[in-house]
Amino acid sequence: MRRRAGHSEDLRTGLSAILTVADVRTYRGTTGGMRSVTSPGYKSRLSEAAGWVARLLAVPNDNPVLTAAQYEAFSKQVPLLYFILATNMISLSWTHQGTAPDRLVVYFPAVLTLLFTLRSVLWLRGRKRQRTPAEAYRQLRATNFLSFPIAVICTAWSIALLPYGDAYQNAHVAFFMAITVIGCIFCLMHLRSAALIVTVTVNLPFLVVMCLSGEPTFIATGVNVILVTMAMIIILLGHYRDFRQLHASRQVLLIQQDALQEQNKAMQALSDENLRLANLDSLTLLANRRSFFQMVETAFRRASEDGQRLAVGVIDLDGFKPVNDMYGHAAGDKVLIEIGTRLATLCNDNLSVYRLGGDEFGLLLQGDAQADVMALGQTVCDRIAERINIGSGMVQVTGSVGFAIYPDVGSTGQEIYELADYALYTAKRTHRAGTVIFNAVQANELNRQKIVEEALVAADLERELSLVYQPITCVGTRRCIGFEALARWQSPRIGRVSPAEFIPVAEHNGRITMMTRLLLSQALAAARQWPDDVYLSFNLSPHDLTSPESTLRIVAIVLKSGFDPRRINFEITETAVMHDFEQASASIQMLRELGCGIALDDFGTGYSSLNHVHKLPLTKIKIDGSFVRDIHTRRTSFKIVKSVLALCAEMELQAIVEGVETEEELRILEGLGVEAVQGFYFGKPMEATATIAVLSPPMLEAAAAS
Repeated sequence: MRRRAGHSEDLRTGLSAILTVADVRTYRGTTGGMRSVTSPGYKSRLSEAAGWVARLLAVPNDNPVLTAAQYEAFSKQVPLLYFILATNMISLSWTHQGTAPDRLVVYFPAVLTLLFTLRSVLWLRGRKRQRTPAEAYRQLRATNFLSFPIAVICTAWSIALLPYGDAYQNAHVAFFMAITVIGCIFCLMHLRSAALIVTVTVNLPFLVVMCLSGEPTFIATGVNVILVTMAMIIILLGHYRDFRQLHASRQVLLIQQDALQEQNKAMQALSDENLRLANLDSLTLLANRRSFFQMVETAFRRASEDGQRLAVGVIDLDGFKPVNDMYGHAAGDKVLIEIGTRLATLCNDNLSVYRLGGDEFGLLLQGDAQADVMALGQTVCDRIAERINIGSGMVQVTGSVGFAIYPDVGSTGQEIYELADYALYTAKRTHRAGTVIFNAVQANELNRQKIVEEALVAADLERELSLVYQPITCVGTRRCIGFEALARWQSPRIGRVSPAEFIPVAEHNGRITMMTRLLLSQALAAARQWPDDVYLSFNLSPHDLTSPESTLRIVAIVLKSGFDPRRINFEITETAVMHDFEQASASIQMLRELGCGIALDDFGTGYSSLNHVHKLPLTKIKIDGSFVRDIHTRRTSFKIVKSVLALCAEMELQAIVEGVETEEELRILEGLGVEAVQGFYFGKPMEATATIAVLSPPMLEAAAAS
């Protein structure tokens, strides 16, 4: 209904413009004659009508894309148009052979048929070439221009044949004109202007000739053809309008499809970006932990299928925590960014670098030999050890690297990583700022660790754990002033286990806090048998200081025991302090408020700064035995111990020197002013009952006499 309404509106506009060309007003004059006076809008309406007719008979070019589509559809029908004209002319010429002159039935049709054939060939060849909208418009205009002379020539030729022949032949002429104009209308449906030109050019002369013949049959035929062609013109106009609307809808659909494709591209780009960010460390811009484990599994599958070698490395920074604590997290971030940048320069087709979290990085090396892995580890350590400018100063950290190499070890990607992590643990424990490749020795250690862990999980700790006590002696009086409680474990499954084995395992599986509480209760029970001037020294794990709850449980055990807190000296390591300085400091302060002393154990072997030592409420510092060994021959150890003693004096802290085993070492320390020592020279760790004998008056007198 809308299409018909739109078409009717177009016709009404055009007809209104034509019918109102002369708006005639009549009035009767005094002589009774009729006079006509044109309306004031005569000229404007005449111009409007002329413009409407011109637009109707012209090729539109308001939409270049539509023009190109119109040409593409029209080009497929032009050869058929020339075929209809040629076959109809040949048929009409054939029926007039011998009746009409040769010039009308032989030469003239032959020339036109040849021209029509050439035009058809040109159109068929031109269909293979893509034309621009401007070229399509010029071609349509040329066809529109040629439609009038071709229609005139064909009409004049057919009318020229009417005087010749009988009634049947004249009927054939009428049929030729009718069927030709109908065929042309169908073929020109995509070029509205040419169809209208052909219709008017052929039908008006045809109707006039038919009417002038005086033959009722011809007159009826002429009127019939006019009416049929009018109906066909209406159909053509509707088809042309539908074609334009269909093309417009198609363009809208294409635009929507393009927009949808752009939206899909944007969504895909966003998805790719999200995936990239999900696998990217935002600080260092290296691939992150998630990407690392995905690539480890992928590389392992490829290596196992192709028989290639695969090395997985884990890097941990040594000394990063003090940088974070001393200069702030912003400085720590700068260090991580710089380390990440340095490591990224090592990347190539076989080597990729990842940040696993915190100050830990990962390496994935494919196809290299073990010697190359060691060289890579050394290069990594050298790059990390270079000084870093953090803006407010220069800092330096070092790195330890652990590697595991497939197929030497490991049966899965995850297992190779875990072995590399254990190699890193070994590197940090024995080769600071060095590289360790997982080997058979570590495999035995790891296997032993698993055995210890299984036994520890199943152990009855209250029955199997025990304590031994090592004396702490006053150098001046040679008198025992305290005992350090040392843990021992006798497992019914695997026998006696060294503290160096079971304590790291207990810290790893979380049983260390329970062990601390059990052993502290035993130590306090034994210490109640000692004189009031002998104190208990007890070691705390880093896990005992990580939360207020753990520290409060320790406080509760001390209060419940009834033992004087001032006679308790809790020993902590630098690792415990560096793990979480703020919480460790709060826990230490809580113990100090209880009255307990705090000793920093193994001083000099870790990475804590003097600034942290100054901030903690310490009462003692224990100098590690590694500095005492052969102190009488090693000037470096002598200077270190002397410096630490000076520091303790400056900070008003008591110094206790560990690992004293010989008379020479004791003499040097005594000369340096050491007041308290601990070591095999004065006594090995002993059972609780033996401590009573050590503290008895005869033993004390013997010690004083010596």
